[in-house]
Amino acid sequence: MSINLRDALLKSLATLPGVCEFHLHALVSSPRKHSALFPFSKPRCRTYLQDILILLSEQSTPDSPRIFVTAIEACVYNVPSTNCAILYISKVDSTGQCTSPSPTAALVRALLLYYADATTRPIAADHLWIQLFARAQSQYLFPNSADFPGKRPLGDVQLCGWWKRVYTDVAVELESRGEKSAAKIRLFYVLPGYSQIEAEYSLKPVNAARRVTQNYQWAYGHPYSQTEIPLPCPKSDADTDAFRNNLGLFIPSFDDDPKSRFMDEIAYTTGAEGIKSPPRKRARTLSSASHAEDRSSNVADGIEGKSDIQTERDDRPLGELGKVSVDEFWERMSFRQECVAGAVTGFFALGASSSSRDESTERSTVSPLAPQPGQVSSKINKRIITSLMTGVEFSTRERAIRATEVIESTIRGLCEGIAAVPAPIIHAPRPKLATSSSGGHPTIVEEEATPSLLAPPSTPPPRIADGGKRIVTDISPNPFPEPETSLETYQSFIYGSVCISNPIPQNKDALNENKDSSIPPVTILTVRRKKKRQE
Repeated sequence: MSINLRDALLKSLATLPGVCEFHLHALVSSPRKHSALFPFSKPRCRTYLQDILILLSEQSTPDSPRIFVTAIEACVYNVPSTNCAILYISKVDSTGQCTSPSPTAALVRALLLYYADATTRPIAADHLWIQLFARAQSQYLFPNSADFPGKRPLGDVQLCGWWKRVYTDVAVELESRGEKSAAKIRLFYVLPGYSQIEAEYSLKPVNAARRVTQNYQWAYGHPYSQTEIPLPCPKSDADTDAFRNNLGLFIPSFDDDPKSRFMDEIAYTTGAEGIKSPPRKRARTLSSASHAEDRSSNVADGIEGKSDIQTERDDRPLGELGKVSVDEFWERMSFRQECVAGAVTGFFALGASSSSRDESTERSTVSPLAPQPGQVSSKINKRIITSLMTGVEFSTRERAIRATEVIESTIRGLCEGIAAVPAPIIHAPRPKLATSSSGGHPTIVEEEATPSLLAPPSTPPPRIADGGKRIVTDISPNPFPEPETSLETYQSFIYGSVCISNPIPQNKDALNENKDSSIPPVTILTVRRKKKRQE
């Protein structure tokens, strides 16, 4: 890998118009085992997950304080069995307090290009899918930033058009980089509740200022019926239609995604037959000896038959997953609460399939769980996001400056290894049996707490499901330890800054590209006055 994520993002920011200094924090967690990407696939798909958090702050002059302007939260799922990976864009937000033209579009494009380009992709996967769910909200990652008067969040139609332009720019850039970047690129989008003509007509005013390249025609629909680019989840070897049409093999499950919630409802829908009645008992008509022999054989046959039925029942798709097709799933998505709430939403997907890598390369022998240089523990990412979402706010410029200082100092402190103060161990008092002198029953005497050790560790009892079957944990322990961050890691991989001093273009296309405004164009109509008839 020739360039890391931080340097790739800084390189994209260097060409932005304006005069300021950008300070970037790019946090990528080490891979960990994850079993919830395809929770209804059988057998369970082996997946490795990484968290990505990007925070960008701006400093207008050398003496002015820093202030956050853009944040991106994403996840990378690696599926080695199919040589595929998924980059899921979870949240993108801005504070609206940027003095220069907004860097959000350039930052998002650089992130998508970094993983879509096979020459810079940090994971060993030949096929990549970039997916997201576009839903307009006033704020995502910066609490109370919607109260700032300077923030103008995009509306529903403007947001879908904005993402379509970003995806198109990524596809065009990949094509310009030659055959080494990607061999096949396909673009898909769906606006639930809209036909293709209605979707194109709705987004036409938004994309009127930008010319769409004809080399990459958008396909209106889902990407789960095409065969040009492999899908992440491996298919089952079973021959039945229920296995081949298992919806759990096609639709991935992400956090805070309406597709995941709909999949859960389909999977746990009770069948029409309901609860079956127990089998009828056989009447006793045989002798005692023959009855005992027959009973033993029936018990053996019953156990064997029960195990076969249990195995078949466990391998069968849950609920209605084997009956609902992919096309029907997306048709019914149009009636979901998130898609019929009155706002326009959109699902966008980009598939990039590159040529196969050389099997003799060193990267193919490295375990997908092995942490790479510059990666941090997933606990650090989680702690920073928690502090960002619950500990600070961005309603005013003064509070945003204070919040930026707190979060940036927290990132540096965690990378330098500042450990939290351990919680004190409180030993509970233990009861003591004391026998009375009169020879009566023993009495319980409370013993004062002494600095003794806690109870010895013991294996907890196994978890049992409703049917009496033992629940087996799907994820085994990670053989690699959590990466230890240091000041060198912080300075070499996480934090970076770039000073820009470029003229601001005056053409309308460039201004519209860097403008975060949801104000639609206003068309002034001329009023025609009705002439009065002269009598």
